[in-house]
Amino acid sequence: MTQKVALITGITGQDGAYLCEFLLKKGYIVHGIKRRASQFNTDRIDHLYQDPHIENRNLVLHYGDLTDSMNLTRIIQEVQPDEIYNLAAMSHVKVSFETPEYTANADGVGTLRILEAVRLLGLTEKTRIYQASTSELYGLVQAVPQTETTPFYPRSPYAVAKMYAYWITVNYREAYNMHASNGILFNHESPIRGETFVTRKVTRAMSRIALGMQDTVYLGNLDSKRDWGHAKDYIRAMYLILQQDKADDYVIATGITTTIRDFVKMAASEAGLEITFKGEGADEKGYLSAIDETVFTEKVGEQYLEQMKARINAEPLVAVDPAYFRPTEVDLLIGDPTKSKTVLGWEPKYDLAGLVEDMMQSDIKLMKKDCYLQEGGYRTLNYFE
Repeated sequence: MTQKVALITGITGQDGAYLCEFLLKKGYIVHGIKRRASQFNTDRIDHLYQDPHIENRNLVLHYGDLTDSMNLTRIIQEVQPDEIYNLAAMSHVKVSFETPEYTANADGVGTLRILEAVRLLGLTEKTRIYQASTSELYGLVQAVPQTETTPFYPRSPYAVAKMYAYWITVNYREAYNMHASNGILFNHESPIRGETFVTRKVTRAMSRIALGMQDTVYLGNLDSKRDWGHAKDYIRAMYLILQQDKADDYVIATGITTTIRDFVKMAASEAGLEITFKGEGADEKGYLSAIDETVFTEKVGEQYLEQMKARINAEPLVAVDPAYFRPTEVDLLIGDPTKSKTVLGWEPKYDLAGLVEDMMQSDIKLMKKDCYLQEGGYRTLNYFE
């Protein structure tokens, strides 16, 4: 049987990396598009990389960008993909307020460029397209929970751009009978989530604080509620969407919402730390109130315990910085995955506790490596926002 060929935009991102590995295991030939940079930015897929000199490679990377229509058209023409997963985007909501034009160009018109390339190349019968939509479309939510029929009310340049991408995907599906589907994915995280996204920022910070490498983590609106799942579960849903006979749009979510404050508590608890919050709004702070020494010793290490004990009821571990507030806030997101479970047969394997455990175990190990390097006099990377 002929191998299926998939093209993934954003292959070096969290979702692209997990999806690439998933499809390779299913016997696909995977082509990925990555932006040119002066430094290597393939960390997430380095374990999958195949040297260009190897014959019959199953993973091929191309330089490209969603803002370059000629480049995208050429790649699609060369690859002749059976499936396109458009996962590339300027996906940081707060940053989209600072780069609104680029966000619109890449996230909105970029999707149009892919759809139009498939149409012009005569691939509408062959190529199925998955468009990565987002729960941020719901913004100022009009119903709780949010379903496929809940009206959109985007509250950021990122969400507005993604709304154009959503509707242009629907339009091309209806106008040209293309197999083009939207996956409205709610927040999905993992140990390889970008360091500036709040969940990964929290798990990295809690790990560094436990190891004595950081004093305080500064966050934005602690009251924001999100529906968090594991990216490994969500990429399975992407695949299932493109295996359906009929293209359609699906909400992918857990149906459970949690505040950022509670996520912080859960992450700290994985290291044996109990955090108590005091104050309100911009003056709210989180203090270390207790340590489960058994858990801390097992997960972090006995050699770091005494310095952590000194922080009980001392300077805060968590503080609020209004600079992280959005100009227009999205307070509550919670998805209803009934359709995806019924039609796709999709079920998540991870709950939130399992997700937090996975992320914390990974980040404690990662930060320990940095700790050892620093103790040995070696330079470690800094991640500035």
